[in-house]
Amino acid sequence: MPETTLELQLQTMPNSPGVYQYYDAEGMILYVGKAKNLKKRVSSYFTKTHENGKTRVLVKKIATIKHIVVATETDALLLENNLIKKHKPRYNVLLKDDKSYPWICIKKERFPRVFSTRRVIKDGSEYFGPYTSGKTVHTLLDLIKGLYSLRNCNFNLSEEKIDAGKYKVCLEYHLGNCKGACEGLETEVEYNENIKAIKEILKGNFKDSLSQFKVQMREYANNMEFELAQKIKEKVEVLENYQAKSTIVNPKISNVDVFSIMSDESYGYVNFLQLSYGSIIRSHTLEIKKKLDETDLQLLELAITEIRQRFNSNSKEIYVPFKVELGDDLKVTIPKLGDKKHILDLSLRNAKYFRMERFKQMKIVDPDRHANRIMAQMKVDLRLSEEPRHIECFDNSNIQGTHPVAACVVFKNGKPSKKDYRHFNIKTVEGPDDFASMEEVVYRRYKRMLDEDQPLPQLIIIDGGKGQLSSALKSLEALGLRGKIAIIGIAKRLEELFYPDDPIPLYLDKKSETLKITQQLRNEAHRFGIEHHRNKRSKTALNTELETISGVGEKTVVELLRHFKSAKRVANAKLDELEAVVGVSRAEKVYNYYHEK
Repeated sequence: MPETTLELQLQTMPNSPGVYQYYDAEGMILYVGKAKNLKKRVSSYFTKTHENGKTRVLVKKIATIKHIVVATETDALLLENNLIKKHKPRYNVLLKDDKSYPWICIKKERFPRVFSTRRVIKDGSEYFGPYTSGKTVHTLLDLIKGLYSLRNCNFNLSEEKIDAGKYKVCLEYHLGNCKGACEGLETEVEYNENIKAIKEILKGNFKDSLSQFKVQMREYANNMEFELAQKIKEKVEVLENYQAKSTIVNPKISNVDVFSIMSDESYGYVNFLQLSYGSIIRSHTLEIKKKLDETDLQLLELAITEIRQRFNSNSKEIYVPFKVELGDDLKVTIPKLGDKKHILDLSLRNAKYFRMERFKQMKIVDPDRHANRIMAQMKVDLRLSEEPRHIECFDNSNIQGTHPVAACVVFKNGKPSKKDYRHFNIKTVEGPDDFASMEEVVYRRYKRMLDEDQPLPQLIIIDGGKGQLSSALKSLEALGLRGKIAIIGIAKRLEELFYPDDPIPLYLDKKSETLKITQQLRNEAHRFGIEHHRNKRSKTALNTELETISGVGEKTVVELLRHFKSAKRVANAKLDELEAVVGVSRAEKVYNYYHEK
């Protein structure tokens, strides 16, 4: 039988939900995906032009397509997740978290033990978890042991062995931590009541245990057994304190999973909060390494499936920031306001903090990686042909039309390079003319760099709209640099980015790092320019009045200002103080000038 071509495979693909697998010519699996309609989804790879370079490379490598048809899209999600974990295809997202988590086990035996474990054995025992932190497990076990007297020995407490007197109570019994089930001092019914209450606590339901303890406390108090009543009271306080720490949402919100996503160009961060009886009983953030141009929707659907499987969640309702397709059995809620929205916001905050922590760790371990990521992002966001490793930003300052100056600030690898900052005094322009001033400083800056054979920037940012950008372009054209250096203008009001020969401005996401760095450059140029402008203006103002005094020259003015620090102090100085600095003759001239005034 002749080998089936890709075209033939695409034509005969079913219009059913399922999972598709791409293989290369060597038979290596490249990619696993799921689809509501296999034929439409797989065909789209070969019929449309992909902006993402990695996707284009993937499509070129595909030699064989295999598919598995399933009944529903939910089944497709589960199967896709299992196949990705099994084969780890090169072009699929990487779920960067394969460690084993601790569980709390209630052993299937007579007088069950309660302990933590990382191994789940299918022997009929009940497992609660998994928990994302060992500290949480220890805290819960300490809470349970403080509330209930349980055995921690591993004897086989069968009825026959207890009746035969095989065991003797240990130190735990004498310390009050165990009630001596091994000698028949505690009934199985009484012990199992405690186990039942412990199960409820592990599910997040503290209400039953609290009411039970309060009833016991009143009974002891009524019977004048105040010491026993005090012990129960302490247990109630421990339980209420633990509940207060964990309850941060409306108690009516029960048995719900909350998911939110935060992503950048390389990674997605999906946070999961599990709610039970108004308490958050679990929080976990999953880091996903992107391989193609996966959307937040694709990442979130995959992460929800993975997390619910991993943490054994049976919740029938989930809260998410946008609509996801996860089958008809699961109720999907997109909160808009109130307590539900608050809990979704809390989940998003957790994802953001996790991302920030990861960035901080990356900066410490690999400082260049952070800069590389930002440079790659800026290249994409600003539609540049190369990464803007060297950026220069220009700003004019001529407050009230006096002392026109300009500033140039330089960022290298996304950080200020202050030694490369430059001030410019406007030389060829008369009066306040921002456009002409911009043209002059841009020309002077790059004329000098060309003359001195200095490396040119990859990006120039002009603080201003179309007018200033056009002026700067004239200078680049005169120097033969137009088209060799990318140049954009940033307008202050709406943070619009203007490009040469493009009347429509670009608007970046207000939260994007590219916009933040662009704003930082613009603000730094503004600050640096204003600082120079103020220094020049104040120096002129100081010198003007002192230099108008007959017989007082520049050297005298410098000496006076160096000693008295300001013209105002010179004006208020006594004659003998002035004489000590500049001599009798000049001191009299300065003193008489101010006092005659």
